[in-house]
Amino acid sequence: MSSRQPIWSCDKNLPSDLDAGHGCIEELMAAIEKAGWEGRDVFHIQMAIEEAVVNAIEHGNKRDPSKLVHVVFNVFDDLVTLSVTDQGQGFDHHNVADPTVEEHLDQPRGRGVMLIRELMTEAKYNDKGNSVWMRKEKSASEN
Repeated sequence: MSSRQPIWSCDKNLPSDLDAGHGCIEELMAAIEKAGWEGRDVFHIQMAIEEAVVNAIEHGNKRDPSKLVHVVFNVFDDLVTLSVTDQGQGFDHHNVADPTVEEHLDQPRGRGVMLIRELMTEAKYNDKGNSVWMRKEKSASEN
């Protein structure tokens, strides 16, 4: 990515609290819509970031009030980058069971990782598995 400046950015530590997480997501989504993003792209970003933030709070930090979730969001006119890092133990993101395989359909794990990877242009986890970086490129206009 070039060294251009984002239209909007956010770099903050959130408490391990779902209300704080949702408030931050609302700020992000308002900035994305103000920047002219619309339709399926907005829906995909919202689904992915909800999944990442909720997972960080609930599974990563286990809602521990002494732990924080660090978020970094950058909104450009044609690109959004998002990073979510918790203070938990992490997980092995390389060996997440495919939730679409019949024997895993009734298991609650793995759907979030799959969703993030499918909805975003790119998604990368760190080796520990407690941080995800995502980017979404704006789709070509259908007009």
